[in-house]
Amino acid sequence: MSKNGANSLVVRTPAKVNLYLQVLGRRDDGYHDIESILVPVSLFDVIQLEKNGGTIDLVFERTGGVSIDSISSERPEDNLVVRAGVALKAATGYSGGAVIRLEKNIPIGGGLGGGSADAAGVLIGLNELWQTGLSRPKLMEIGAKLGCDVPALVHGGPVLMKGVGDLVSKVSMAMGEPNSWWLVLVNPGFGVSTGDIYSRYSLSLTSPSIPINHIRSALREADANLAVEGLFNALQDTVFRKYPLIEMIAENLRKAGAPGVLVSGSGASVFGMARDEKHALEISGCVRQLPGYSIWSSVVRILPDGVMVAHGPLEARV
Repeated sequence: MSKNGANSLVVRTPAKVNLYLQVLGRRDDGYHDIESILVPVSLFDVIQLEKNGGTIDLVFERTGGVSIDSISSERPEDNLVVRAGVALKAATGYSGGAVIRLEKNIPIGGGLGGGSADAAGVLIGLNELWQTGLSRPKLMEIGAKLGCDVPALVHGGPVLMKGVGDLVSKVSMAMGEPNSWWLVLVNPGFGVSTGDIYSRYSLSLTSPSIPINHIRSALREADANLAVEGLFNALQDTVFRKYPLIEMIAENLRKAGAPGVLVSGSGASVFGMARDEKHALEISGCVRQLPGYSIWSSVVRILPDGVMVAHGPLEARV
């Protein structure tokens, strides 16, 4: 997050992938209890926040090749980033407002947490810009009312999520070799409804789960090979049944040489692990085009620590 004068702020909000996602059961309120290890990656939306008189206004800037049709046509008050600003105003009693200028680079409805990351960035950024002084745990509490991934992304860094995303704890991660932890993200060019996938999911149909400790140990010990063995997503078969193209993309990632492949969240994006950056670029080049479809892909690295922290003027770093 960078300060750009007293009246504005720039925040870079990272996408996420789920290295592990287990569905534990359906709750009485219709939601599902989960257990998931979520890690931020080096693909960012960019948000510029500017103080204004009292309203929360959203402006879409240029995008990094992803479609924003599904969110640019919705009512502003229904957009997650606007709701985040309104929620912070309500929680703090702040009388002013903000213009939110949003540059989208993370595919929408792609299981990469773009909307949730943007909401988290707005909560963190406006808390700084407005000087409302809320603690990070309090911002996470507000975020939990907006979406299940928001508290984890407010927390920052690799985390373990439980419940409906409201229980978040840090996961230790070592970076290992300089070229470790590279991924290839692939999106088929359409979004997937999280609610629809969960409604189609059946505990009785899921395959036996892999112990979550495989991924925790892999991150702690910087062991990419163990991470490959530990990848698990209970929703993946459900996603594949409804969207054969996503299964085709996953298979193409494997054929291109990715040693580990997994749907992120409820889809539509799939990621493949790579040995290093060069290997990731080679894999990405192999999967960009499928007959009749335009495939979006991005080479990224898993980020090891907290995100969206304040830096000096003219900087916007992780």
